[in-house]
Amino acid sequence: MSSSSSDPDKLMTKADKLTKLSFTRWNADWKSATSLYEQAAIAYRFRKDNEKAKDAFEKASKGQEMISSPWDAAKHMESAAALAKELGRWNEVSDFYRRASELYRECGRPQPASDALAKGASALEEKSPEEAIKMYDEACSVLEEDGKEQMAFDLYRAAAALYIKMEKYSDAAAFFLRLGSAADKCNAINSQCKAYLSAIIICLYAHDFQQAQKCYNDCSEVQAFLNSDQNRCATKLLSAYEEGDAEEVKRIGQSSAFNHLDHVVIRLARKLPTGDLQAIKKAADDGEDSLDEDDLT
Repeated sequence: MSSSSSDPDKLMTKADKLTKLSFTRWNADWKSATSLYEQAAIAYRFRKDNEKAKDAFEKASKGQEMISSPWDAAKHMESAAALAKELGRWNEVSDFYRRASELYRECGRPQPASDALAKGASALEEKSPEEAIKMYDEACSVLEEDGKEQMAFDLYRAAAALYIKMEKYSDAAAFFLRLGSAADKCNAINSQCKAYLSAIIICLYAHDFQQAQKCYNDCSEVQAFLNSDQNRCATKLLSAYEEGDAEEVKRIGQSSAFNHLDHVVIRLARKLPTGDLQAIKKAADDGEDSLDEDDLT
């Protein structure tokens, strides 16, 4: 191989020329240019020149789009996204993975489209948790729209775990309920019951006894949950709360009944009860007696 054909800078210059229109070039030659961008991208990556490799993959992706090959365009976009992550360019990480996802959807491939968003979310958990949550949410939606809820279980759980880390407990509980209804559609009864119990534990951990009670009542309308060990466990837990029996709450929270739940949820269960049980008991009693007058708008 001559030095000019293996020098990625020269490959890039040549490719750029092929895509620029001028008096002598009336049509861009995207096919030839794309091949050169791809060679340059690989050469840069081999040299560990991540900055230039990222740009080359971006251009290669654009080239594949221009020659109507969205699958290859998406693959290159993912490569650019991974390099953006190495370089700590967090806004590019989300942009590139989102673009890759759109390209996969153009090919009618929801699974890789969701995977690309999930990779972005996972990469952004530390640096930009809000953005990571959005991407998890979108990744779940892509699969839900395609009736592939079963493939999204891990994504619901990852999003809920991140919400717990951010101390946004009601959002975390809502994601577990979303997992529960997805599991219902797939007839995955065990996952469904665990998700419902998880949501109840999270509400209790956040001192929101009324929300936990509401959650329990709603979930108990589902026959599968009503007959489950998870339901029996939730019933005991809520009874102990209503009686203001901190020792009993603690005993249940430490029991092996929770061992099959996600680690983040087990950790919360082990810390129960949080907050003042007597206050919860009183609020529960008062809640039954009166309506909030300010709320009657």
